Amino acid sequence: MSAIPLPFGLTEEALAAAMSEKDPESLAAASRMRRRYGSELAAAALTQAGLRRQAKAKFGDRALTMFFTRAGLEQATRPEVASYHARRFVESGVSRVVDLGCGIGSDSMAFLRAGLDVIAVEVDPTTAAVARANLGNRAEVICADASEVIEQLLTPGVGVFCDPARRNDHGRLWRVEDFTPDWSIVTELLDGGRTAGVKLGPGLPHSLIPQAVEAEWITHRGETVEVGLWAGVGSIPGRGSALIMPDARLTVTNAPPLPVRDLGRYLYEPAGAIIRAGGIPELGNQLGAGLLHPQVAYLTSDRLCGTPFATAFQVRKQLPFHLKVLRAWVREGQIGVLEIKKRGIDTDPADLRKRLRLAGPNTATLVISPTPKGAQAVVVDRV
Repeated sequence: MSAIPLPFGLTEEALAAAMSEKDPESLAAASRMRRRYGSELAAAALTQAGLRRQAKAKFGDRALTMFFTRAGLEQATRPEVASYHARRFVESGVSRVVDLGCGIGSDSMAFLRAGLDVIAVEVDPTTAAVARANLGNRAEVICADASEVIEQLLTPGVGVFCDPARRNDHGRLWRVEDFTPDWSIVTELLDGGRTAGVKLGPGLPHSLIPQAVEAEWITHRGETVEVGLWAGVGSIPGRGSALIMPDARLTVTNAPPLPVRDLGRYLYEPAGAIIRAGGIPELGNQLGAGLLHPQVAYLTSDRLCGTPFATAFQVRKQLPFHLKVLRAWVREGQIGVLEIKKRGIDTDPADLRKRLRLAGPNTATLVISPTPKGAQAVVVDRV
């Protein structure tokens, strides 16, 4: 097999030199690299070294041998989540997956590890070169517009995965009309009678989700990272669910709204996937809890229930949300470090910390929320 060329005109020598720099973003590193390799090659190598170090938070040590673009790293699927995508395809019985909008190839890498044949498609030439370097000779990488290759690639029995580009040179894209591939192609993939998965941002409006697909919101390590839309073998049409990785799932059943009640002994902060999926009523029923406010996703109860779907706090004190009251509490408690959690209140936690004049050896957690009786600040301890 022929060697895959490195992207960005990189050489192994220049990349190794950049990786050996303690601070690839420093002026000293740039000067040393420019003297040895010239300005363009030095900049490319130092950029990769910096991105690899950033990527360790997402990819671990594997990042040290991968290639990245800044936008590609931002949108790349976390390895554990990508492995879950791959497992869904394996369990559906397909042996080949076409990865449309493959980006830097993070999902394709997981598909390969799961034993699937992969064809990766990316419209941007620079990003396609990065994917080719990451996937090597194990997968075919095609640089093309998805609309131009769908018919020839999506043969019977082939699964398809699509992660539409939701960023451009100006930042994050919020309107589905601006995604690449085009939104009409995305919905067509889910309505084609094949095994298909589409990864989208967790804030996707429910009104845009086709009725015949399964929608699955995922929280991984405390962060809600995506909603996956699934169709075909293995999916459950019309099901909405929240998956708290690795394997805690809550299915939305259209339960009636929860009652609003006074603050109890315990406060629950649901995981983001539960909120996005609309699963607050189901979770509240499991916990025997009510809402602090009809439009705010804090639950409260007088009994403690262990659950993977929410963080539990024991209530220590309830205070009105007034600056003078909170300053007095901070002063009396000698609070020097304060974690502030808030929903439904227009306040900046960083600004509030400054205004509270924190000082002292103690730490505390404050939850701020509207209630039918007015805004309240609740002093809590994590359970």
